[in-house]
Amino acid sequence: MTWTPGAARAARRIAAAAAVGGGGLTALGAAAYGLLLAEGVLARRIVGRPHGMEGPPSDGVYGDFEGEPIRMVMLGDSTSVGLGTTDPADTPAVLIASGLSVIAERPVRLTVAGKSGAASAELGEQVDLALGALPEIAIIFIGANDVTTQTMPARAVRHLQKAVRRLREAGAEVVVGTCPDLGTIRPIAQPLRWVTRRWSRQLAAAQTVAVVEAGGRTVAFADMLGPEFDTNPGELFGPDRFHPSAQGYLQVAYAVLPSVCSALGLWPEPRPQRTESIYLAAAMAAEEPGAEVSATRVAGRATGPHGRWVTMLRRRTWALPDDA
Repeated sequence: MTWTPGAARAARRIAAAAAVGGGGLTALGAAAYGLLLAEGVLARRIVGRPHGMEGPPSDGVYGDFEGEPIRMVMLGDSTSVGLGTTDPADTPAVLIASGLSVIAERPVRLTVAGKSGAASAELGEQVDLALGALPEIAIIFIGANDVTTQTMPARAVRHLQKAVRRLREAGAEVVVGTCPDLGTIRPIAQPLRWVTRRWSRQLAAAQTVAVVEAGGRTVAFADMLGPEFDTNPGELFGPDRFHPSAQGYLQVAYAVLPSVCSALGLWPEPRPQRTESIYLAAAMAAEEPGAEVSATRVAGRATGPHGRWVTMLRRRTWALPDDA
């Protein structure tokens, strides 16, 4: 995709419109809105809560190495705590911590501040807890509950941006997994499925803009919970058909780990990199699983004619081997 005036306008509509509260269910009439709410309640009943509301306890030190542990915190919603797993080793936080330990050849001290059911408005309390661990790296998975609770994107991204800024001011690198595409959730029927897909991607684009402006970097979940999850729901979704299975969480952790290592300077940034305006990159990343967006400079300048300069990396999303 090349930069053209039309592409710039489209990117601004997708990312900036969400950031000021446009789009989503607010554009629907009262009757349609009532229908969607009814379908949402039905979908929630179908999904249920077969896992309860707690992930397995995962705090601890990971990695059989000597030296001072890297301090890592995990914040966000049910995905951040690995809801649906019973073994801490299957949670994304532990998977990332274990991988980080191997690459850094140092132990990793993990603190999980995330909470099942959390929306962006609850990140403030999680940051309070996370800062007590003096984190060097913070990972946030958030957004799905902002969609399911019909939270305006503008409100959601304000809370996320504030959380990222607080963590960055405390000296932590921050990596955010943006809102996944909830249009892949099987219990959600049309037209709610179409609307949740549109809202999910608008929110993901707005999250990208907010996070990068606050000094973090994002990894697009987009269709990561899309084609492969849609093709292999029995393997990658858990029993509730809403949360990932252990194999699904491994796929998520596998995509985030390179960005975590890059943020800590442990992983060389790949070349070539693509430099874009933040709005265009946000719109593109919302459609591309695993894409990483982070701030950069062009000719010594942080901003250009279309906003902040960013680097967009199309990290390959690997298919996991059968014995993974």
